[in-house]
Amino acid sequence: MKHLIIALLMIPVIAMGQTDNPFENEVRAIQQKNDSLWDSSRPTIVFTGSSSIRFWDDVQERFPEHQVLNTGFGGSQFSDLELYLDELILNYKPSKVFIYEGDNDIFAKKRPRKILQRAEYILGILQQRNPDMEIVLISAKPSISRWKYRGRYRRLNRKLYRLASKTDGIDFVDVWYPMLDKRKVKQDIFIEDGLHMNSKGYDIWYDVIKNYID
Repeated sequence: MKHLIIALLMIPVIAMGQTDNPFENEVRAIQQKNDSLWDSSRPTIVFTGSSSIRFWDDVQERFPEHQVLNTGFGGSQFSDLELYLDELILNYKPSKVFIYEGDNDIFAKKRPRKILQRAEYILGILQQRNPDMEIVLISAKPSISRWKYRGRYRRLNRKLYRLASKTDGIDFVDVWYPMLDKRKVKQDIFIEDGLHMNSKGYDIWYDVIKNYID
């Protein structure tokens, strides 16, 4: 089984010390909630990442035959997830983890190549620490409020797809194109801010992601 060991060797290059942890309190609250729900005797699936995961309130109900934990934290980027891999993923010993990051990275004007390097480093850690865990990368989604960045999002999605396709144990699920109406983003799948999804948007995600649950 191939692992992203090369990524681990890039720690001095990529890993940057961060003294500000703006999500510390939120992550602690997420931990407390999920610790009260988690049955360690059952296989676990974790969904984590930024607000599109955080606001998926019924993700457990969507997949009732599985134990699903939602550890999403709003506004996060790949670099934020890196700080909390134990608290949000590894401590729950999941058989599978779905990761949604990259959306806010692009909005923060990070280059897709740099985002990919960070993602590759994180995936390397996860595969080293839990070699049996399957990882599913959820593509960046289109949205009304960030439509002008669509070219960068598509470039990032292509890079994430190629990374997954060449690495054992990693899959890539595309939610970008199912959320489009021809060449435009669907208008009725978002709440008022034009960024976060309503139940119709999550219906689309469910229809795509359910094929990767088992």
